[in-house]
Amino acid sequence: MSAPAAVPAIRAIRARPVLAPMRRPLRTGSGAVERAALVLIDLEADDGTVGRSYLFAIGPHNLEPMVAFVDAMAAMVVGLPLAPFDVERTLRARYALLGVHNVVLMAMAGIDMAAWDALAIHRGLPLARLLGGTPRPIRAYNSNGLGLMPPAELAREAEALLAEGFGAVKLRLGRPDARADLEAVRVVRRAIGPDATLMCDFNQSLTVNDAILRGRMIDDEGGMAWIEEPVRADDFAGTARIARELRTPVQIGENFMGPEQMAQALAAGCCDYVMPDAERIGGVTGWMRAAALAQAAGLEMSSHLFPEVSAHLLAVTPTAHWLEYVDWAAPVLADPIAPRGGHVAAPDVPGTGLVWDEDAVRRYAA
Repeated sequence: MSAPAAVPAIRAIRARPVLAPMRRPLRTGSGAVERAALVLIDLEADDGTVGRSYLFAIGPHNLEPMVAFVDAMAAMVVGLPLAPFDVERTLRARYALLGVHNVVLMAMAGIDMAAWDALAIHRGLPLARLLGGTPRPIRAYNSNGLGLMPPAELAREAEALLAEGFGAVKLRLGRPDARADLEAVRVVRRAIGPDATLMCDFNQSLTVNDAILRGRMIDDEGGMAWIEEPVRADDFAGTARIARELRTPVQIGENFMGPEQMAQALAAGCCDYVMPDAERIGGVTGWMRAAALAQAAGLEMSSHLFPEVSAHLLAVTPTAHWLEYVDWAAPVLADPIAPRGGHVAAPDVPGTGLVWDEDAVRRYAA
């Protein structure tokens, strides 16, 4: 029997901030996003393999600290073998006293995703195959719009989003007047028809009592696939109360800070569905642990943002539900992921398929 092939060591990690233009700026109950603030990460192994990932910084003001954390962590792992679990263990130990949350965890996740990409490329396998699965089409909804906008604009945008080949869209809610939110729901439902799937997202903008009142209004409309993040993301007790009071399923998870916090949320019984974010859950490593939690709880698990890596991760998630499709990184990608027939499939190429358009990266450098 031949000896297993050795993995290369990590030679260097580089982080670059960009501000990518968005086709449809998004206005939500917690703020507006007009340009995609991204941190692009390149992890180079000593055999020349380069793994890539990116982080979403929400706003330009977060780019500098996120880059600084990635740079600091890079100095801690350069020279280590390209073994993502070992890299994660090393970084968790170094940051145990500061706490592995928020921007610390996000930077770790960026390195983790780049390390898994590099390892998959080194093995000559798509990430989904490296994880033991097969790239396959994942049901997706178009999340590139439907922010807080006037009713006439909502109708036009809803129709345009479906026309891009999807059968599902997500509507942002959280206006000061509950009646305006209800009108938005009705306008979009009329525009997309009864057969399309509609989700809604309050982006943490409500109190618990207001969420119950508005949720009951949505219950009475019928046909909403889920109500997402109605209240503050870490208010598990409040969200559990909302979930008990409403007929429409409650979806949370994009702000789970690691699988540990997801376990706490599930123990509190605060949701019907979960949708971890690859950046906040801890990258590929954190996602795999979260997927096991969702399977054990019998809960359907969707993704939040990052469709390029999420398509691989959902392909190996036992309770895979929906992929959230956004094209926010597309302006800096050489080959953006392409939805087909309302589904997104991970490309059957080594790694995740992320390759930068270097001319665009220079053009949008922050």
